[in-house]
Parts: sequence; C-alpha cells; structure tokens
Amino acid sequence: MTLETILPPERVLYDVPGGSKKRVLEFFSTFIAQNIPSLDSQEVFSRLISRERLGSTGIGNGVAIPHARSPHCTSPIASFLKLAEAVDFDAIDGDPVDLVFILLVPEEADDTHLALLGQVATIMNDADTRAQLRKTGSQRELLDLINAKIREHSA
Repeated sequence: MTLETILPPERVLYDVPGGSKKRVLEFFSTFIAQNIPSLDSQEVFSRLISRERLGSTGIGNGVAIPHARSPHCTSPIASFLKLAEAVDFDAIDGDPVDLVFILLVPEEADDTHLALLGQVATIMNDADTRAQLRKTGSQRELLDLINAKIREHSA
C-alpha cells in the first residue's frame, strides 16, 4: 500500500485555517467525518488528541504527522494540509508547523501503519520538498507536487 492510493485529491487541502494544534485537529476531524460517513468527528478528534498526549507528532522543520488508529476505519486514510499560517504544535525543535500530513489506520494495521508513517517521514524530511510545498500557490499545485514527491520516493 502506498500513500498515493490513500491520498485522493479531495484530501489535499490548501490554505487551511490554523489557529492552534487543537483547531487543526478539530478541522481535520470534522472534514474527514463529512467525507467518510463511518467515521465520527468526535471519535477521530479524541484519538488524535490522545496520540498527541503521548508526545507531539511535530517532527520538526515545520512538519507534523498526526496519526491514530480507529476501529471505524476499514482501510488507511491520509490527508495533507498546508496551513494558512503556522501554529505551535509542540514540535521537537520548537518551530511552528505549517505542513500537516494526517494518517488514520484500522485498529489492527500494525505493519501498514508503520510503513505509511515511514513513507511520510521520508518525503517530509527532504528540505527541498518542504520548500517547494511552501511555495505552492494553489490547491492544484499542492496536489500535483505532493503526488509527484510520493511517486518519486516510492520508485
């Protein structure tokens, strides 16, 4: 399973309002529940916040990879958000976050979960990729670039 197969165009979001880590996770939870009826926004939010309490998913360099398991998730779900303004995410380097890659996986998806997280981390750890993502000026540019980078790193 690759990121490209679980990241449809409608889940790559440009210029998302930030405000705070909590607001970003609330926004995503509401958004994903509207798109996938089997998911409940409060349950998704609760799982993402619970994961954040274990330690921030802010991996540094303005990037966060919030992720959680959900019993109502039948297959992995990804979403990529480029925030309108960076927010404090309690990242390991203390820098605010403006690029957020979110993963939801089924309760039992151990190997898949780790493989997908690894793919995201590989892509987002590249300084050129981050700079290019930040320069995009539209949802279409963002979508085309993130998909190109996913293909590039999965080849």
